[in-house]
Amino acid sequence: MKLSIFTLGREVAVLESIGDFKSALTYHASAEPSDLISLTMRVRSQSYIWDDQLPPVLQMNLPEGYLLQILQEQFGPHIGANPVALLTVIGRYMVGRTQVAAPGANLAELPAAIDVQALLRGDNSAQAFAELVRAHAMSGVSGVVPKFLDAQQKASVITRKHIIKGSTPQLPYIALNEHLCMQVAAKVMPTAKTEISDDAQALVVHRFDVDAQGQLHWGMEDFCALLGLRPSAKYDTTWERIAKAVRDLVAGEQQQQVLRGLATQLLLSYALRNADCHAKNIALLYSSHADAHLAPTYDMLTTSVYAGYEHNPPSIGFMGKKTWLPGKNLQRFLASQFSLPLKEQVQIVEAISEAVLEVSDDVRYRMREHDGFHELGKRMLFAWSEGVQGLRDKRSFAMPAWPLNDNFTQLSAPIKPKKLTERHGWSPLLGRK
Repeated sequence: MKLSIFTLGREVAVLESIGDFKSALTYHASAEPSDLISLTMRVRSQSYIWDDQLPPVLQMNLPEGYLLQILQEQFGPHIGANPVALLTVIGRYMVGRTQVAAPGANLAELPAAIDVQALLRGDNSAQAFAELVRAHAMSGVSGVVPKFLDAQQKASVITRKHIIKGSTPQLPYIALNEHLCMQVAAKVMPTAKTEISDDAQALVVHRFDVDAQGQLHWGMEDFCALLGLRPSAKYDTTWERIAKAVRDLVAGEQQQQVLRGLATQLLLSYALRNADCHAKNIALLYSSHADAHLAPTYDMLTTSVYAGYEHNPPSIGFMGKKTWLPGKNLQRFLASQFSLPLKEQVQIVEAISEAVLEVSDDVRYRMREHDGFHELGKRMLFAWSEGVQGLRDKRSFAMPAWPLNDNFTQLSAPIKPKKLTERHGWSPLLGRK
């Protein structure tokens, strides 16, 4: 099976399956050096051979877990269920400037006629989001509508200018959780712009890989792809490997800017107790190999407030450990691997501390506005307090005491999240005993 690879709407390469477990990507002779589809795959005449069905940069956009299973079940009878076949369905809707289609296919435009502001103002954005997912799914294969929301897991829809996410019963108010964490991040580093619906159930993320008109512009590659990992291995790397990849792939003055940005993301994940800062949630943007730079922060949230996630360690470890209590090793690591002097590290921690205090006003406002968010908001503030004070502690950066405001000091202890129990082998169709 062959697939055509496009950069900014122009065909630049072809991907061909070799047996069941190999693939070859070959650039066309007309491809320019700036047409590269990956920072690890410069334009050349020789083919790139992978011992996998897809190169990592193309695996990057395949959904994971349940959503991948649904795609395979729904589209498999029509086109096959292997990754190459599924890429013919979703390949034109990928984030970044690269698109994939079957040979001879016309590249369809991403859906643009979506009234995002109406979604944000809606009283029932969860229902509107569900309808949006189903409408978007119908653009894949005629007559096949994947039930993306039936698993009550996270789902998202990509449009020309936005990525739209919804909350679920298993992860209540996760849209608002992410929006608030992104407000903290935005005060200390470049961050994707987010908007939350009036009922706090849907999140609109403004895409940063397109221009003002929603046209493809930047190439985007997450660190799973850059490290040659499958998406399922997003937790199986270290900050040392990520730092080395930056030194290998990012040129000139941009290199130290990227390392400083990564250090800030790492410190933010500690302050906000974000155990979801894995290799797929960190990426580089580029238009050529010479201008690779860190993508704005995205997918930042406080994971510890949800049942089953409260004891998760950081997603990516360093110096052989994954722990929320790294002690002095954290500052030593940032100095040695990210070339960040202690003085700058302290400045970043101070900026994060101030940002958390400022955004805590919005957290308290949302707690009053949405009854269902009240306990979750409490847990977020307690997690943020623990995270920031852990960084400032004498065993870490030994900074002055953090001047907590009333949003933290006048807060009763939150109720612990209730574990969701699954009843295996039970069905609502069975009679009661």
